[in-house]
Amino acid sequence: MQPKKRYVEPQTVREAMETIQKLFNSYRHAPLTQDLLNYHINLTNRLQTDIYVAALREKNDKQLEDLKAMTEAMQTWTKIRSENKPFIGKMKNFRLTNNNGPKFKQHVHKIKGNHSYRGVKH
Repeated sequence: MQPKKRYVEPQTVREAMETIQKLFNSYRHAPLTQDLLNYHINLTNRLQTDIYVAALREKNDKQLEDLKAMTEAMQTWTKIRSENKPFIGKMKNFRLTNNNGPKFKQHVHKIKGNHSYRGVKH
């Protein structure tokens, strides 16, 4: 019998960060339990140790900035959730985004000429 592959082994730092981002977005609104907190702290420690060392080896400054922003975002989540407050936001491109504003549909209205005028429904 072959052993089952239970763990994901990312090949690059970016792949590892995308995996952690996907995991974070899946549990960001879950009720806070001790198991979830331990899991989150483990992911944050992975970012600060293993993945940070791998990013230093790759010598990519943009990746190091993204890693720092992602670590800060995850620590912010820990702080907010430990105060028993709701967490508003989502991680996108390794940073926290707040999508609370309304979304407007845009329709292109072309009136004689080469201009494209956009009308917004309110």
